[in-house]
Amino acid sequence: MHPALLRAALAVALLVQVLPAQSIVSTQPAGPNAPSVRRIAGLTRLDLAGRSLAVSPQFEFVQSFFEGDELAAALDTNAHPEWVGVSANVYVCEHKDEIGWAMSPALVDVRGSFQTVAFVAGGVPSNRITLDSGFLSGFVGGGLGRGLDVVIDTDGDGNLSFGDWIDGGAAEPGLWLLYPTALQGPYLVTEVLYSGGNFLGQDLYYPSNIASLGELPLVVVSHGNGHNYQWYDHIGFHLASYGYVVMSHQNNTVPGVVQASTTTLTNTNYLLGNLTTIAGGALLGHLDRHRIAWIGHSRGGEGVAIAYDRLFDGTYTPTNFSISDIVFVSSIAPTDFQGTNVANPHGVPYHLWTGGADSDVNGCADCNLCQTFHLHERATGPRSSISLHGAGHGAFHNSNSGGLFAAGPCQLTRGDVNLLMKTYLLPLMEWYVKGNPAGRECLWRQWESFHSPGAPSSPCVVIDLMHREPAAGRLVIDDFETNADLALSSSGGSVTYDVDNAAAGLLDDATTSFTTSAADPMNGMTFSGSASDTTRGMVFDWNGVDRQIAFALVPGLSNTTAWDHLSLRACQATRHPLTTAVLGDLDFTVRLRDAQGASASIRISAYGGGIEEPYQRTDCGTGAGWANEWETVRIPLADFARVAGSLDRTQIVGVDLLFGPSHGSAQGRLGLDDLEFVRD
Repeated sequence: MHPALLRAALAVALLVQVLPAQSIVSTQPAGPNAPSVRRIAGLTRLDLAGRSLAVSPQFEFVQSFFEGDELAAALDTNAHPEWVGVSANVYVCEHKDEIGWAMSPALVDVRGSFQTVAFVAGGVPSNRITLDSGFLSGFVGGGLGRGLDVVIDTDGDGNLSFGDWIDGGAAEPGLWLLYPTALQGPYLVTEVLYSGGNFLGQDLYYPSNIASLGELPLVVVSHGNGHNYQWYDHIGFHLASYGYVVMSHQNNTVPGVVQASTTTLTNTNYLLGNLTTIAGGALLGHLDRHRIAWIGHSRGGEGVAIAYDRLFDGTYTPTNFSISDIVFVSSIAPTDFQGTNVANPHGVPYHLWTGGADSDVNGCADCNLCQTFHLHERATGPRSSISLHGAGHGAFHNSNSGGLFAAGPCQLTRGDVNLLMKTYLLPLMEWYVKGNPAGRECLWRQWESFHSPGAPSSPCVVIDLMHREPAAGRLVIDDFETNADLALSSSGGSVTYDVDNAAAGLLDDATTSFTTSAADPMNGMTFSGSASDTTRGMVFDWNGVDRQIAFALVPGLSNTTAWDHLSLRACQATRHPLTTAVLGDLDFTVRLRDAQGASASIRISAYGGGIEEPYQRTDCGTGAGWANEWETVRIPLADFARVAGSLDRTQIVGVDLLFGPSHGSAQGRLGLDDLEFVRD
């Protein structure tokens, strides 16, 4: 999360005169018993780095870029008219925090030279700057993200000094430049096979130079039924090449998922208890016991959630680690044999992989234990989801001796799915395991506009992302979990609407097929399964005329300045006539209104895509289209203020969703959930 100063208004007025060098520092105590430290006083901090958009709001301020992307910046002269007619030097520098800049204030541009920019009237559209056309490197060795700061040197003295403007210069940089996550990392990898006994066969991957790398996080992989623990080289080699230790183990899946959870627990315990002998003791002193991630596939995917639940309930007590050491759980196409109270990741950060073409854990309405999203919806902490159209169940491992178990059109090869997994594995681990903010935007920015170079580019690659922040990072407008009456939001505000066929309820298909039916408004929904699953949402449609849903905000939600984005998740309804008539991304408009009557509107497609159509797979009833695939859409709140400069973000009284020919797609059937303000 950016520090509060990055979201605040101007701290000081712009000073254009040359100031004496001694005025560039101030002395501030770092703590009651700490020596004074030197910081630069009078800096203006604001977002500068971002990317150009083809339509309003013309520019998006973002923090992460992949190597090879165009790196841009912009200054809003409508909000800062004092810049009109001013020329200044713009630098892109290696990131330093406040103390680092105070100790070494010289501006050294990583491009070899600064650029001089003349700022003009016209706001952001007239003041977009290309900082780099894809030539800068994001390589940082192990880990992820080269931190850079963008500086406007107001006095031209070549130092970061009083009155300069900066994107960055605090705990976090102005931007992260990411090395392509689809590519292997810098470290050679050692693989060791060994066994500690019955169901303790392990395949270990670690950087060959681990002796020089300190303590590294541990990733444990639990395979599925009929799979083999040596089928996960794509995970092991990839993560180990970036500085992780990965251990894939034999999993006792045949008796069932509870027994599989036991082998996850026992194999983790065995590895941690035998570091003096495993791999000749190479891991001793180089494994971080307090940063452990579990990844499970199929029955193993449910097994890792059950294993966490057993630690949570206190029904299993390991000797070499505790529940607090498990910092991340990820399930690949998991089953759901055990239901809500057992297959439950609780508050641990949780992630889900789902394949649209999966013919094993197939997601059909007639198979509750085959619906992957149940586990995702039970997670009460931060959570993320990645859905891949055309990915079969067996495409998530890397052995050609196992079938793809795929059905449907435009199927992806195992090589494609393995490579797509690699693009997301490192950002997932960096954010959830290490807390590295360089990876977080990879988990919610839409695939169409933001993904790693080197990823498969086939038109069959369709990816939907869901992401939810922890509770402290969300302010709910309506999540449909309380106030069953559609006229009242979860936060207590009134809701008015003129969309057609609106209904709210459990996100669970009530029939045994995906055949569209007026009697089942939740057709295609697979978020809830057992009787104790509770995820609810709203469905509605429109056809050829403009329609809207208006959410009134209660006073406690009206000041949005502490929040970064308006977020929602949505899906198109599978096999519905209004979906199948026009297969493609569905677009609509979001509008904010303030207490003085000002408003600002932005289409969701401005940022690179709309709500994806369902994967066009047949079976599970008549027609084409599989389970409804949800994705998260976020719109920066600051963009609304740029679209309408009169909008008062401290007094927002309503959030409206606008549909129809004037606002996006002329027709559609949509599911809606989790409308909220969020911050990273």
